[in-house]
Amino acid sequence: MDAKSNSSISEFVLLGLTDLAQLQVTLFIFVLIFYIINLVGNLSIMVITIIATSLHTPMYYFLWNLSFLDITFSSVTVPKMMTDFFALEKTISFSGCITQIHFFHFLGSTEAMLLTVMSYDRYVAIGYPLRYSTIMNIRVCWCLSLGTWIIGYSQSLLHTVMVVRLPFCGPNLVKHFVCDIKPVIKLACADTSLNLKLLNRIAGTLATTSLLLTLLSYVYIGKFLLKIRTIEGRKRAFSTCSAHLTVVFLLFGTVIFTYLGTSSEDS
Repeated sequence: MDAKSNSSISEFVLLGLTDLAQLQVTLFIFVLIFYIINLVGNLSIMVITIIATSLHTPMYYFLWNLSFLDITFSSVTVPKMMTDFFALEKTISFSGCITQIHFFHFLGSTEAMLLTVMSYDRYVAIGYPLRYSTIMNIRVCWCLSLGTWIIGYSQSLLHTVMVVRLPFCGPNLVKHFVCDIKPVIKLACADTSLNLKLLNRIAGTLATTSLLLTLLSYVYIGKFLLKIRTIEGRKRAFSTCSAHLTVVFLLFGTVIFTYLGTSSEDS
């Protein structure tokens, strides 16, 4: 499908985070530092997980997938955002914007679902340690991880196609530092109610279901932890979940703040 077939504009302008030059330099430094930490940390996890045969377990298999998603998900938006800090014209081609929308939602939703799968893995490991290797066998791990990628890709493809079908006649100023569905479709010169309904119902249901299933897994994990008599045993069991739980709150907390928070365009 030709992404420009219904549009008279060939590029969008990303307004970015701020127009203040001094603040742009500060933001660039902070973003660059965290992006490098992200790349080095996740690449290290991926390499060590492959090299160390003792880590060839379901938990580290899912962790490898999560590290790969972290790298690709951030790389969809961060490099472009950093270059725009010093660009006189923060433009992105129409096709580039559509591509960014697709991969942003594809990788983001896949990561959210993978975190749910990882919480289930921790539930089985803590609740049924003797049957863990049988329940979480290699076939189950492959199916669970592949399922998250397929569902994430499918729902993102649907939203991307719906955006491409819209006519864009101008203006082309995107009030964001990345191409996201809602800021972009506001510029369409056609009715976007169907796009918003699909986005809210499909993406909203996906995110809510993933969060609820994750929390449900931790409710059952909590019940199993209470059955452990020693404090040391509880700490050891919970230590395998603490990092994952932190990532869950960071990811879903950001999603809720971004998409369910204030609707003001100045925020």
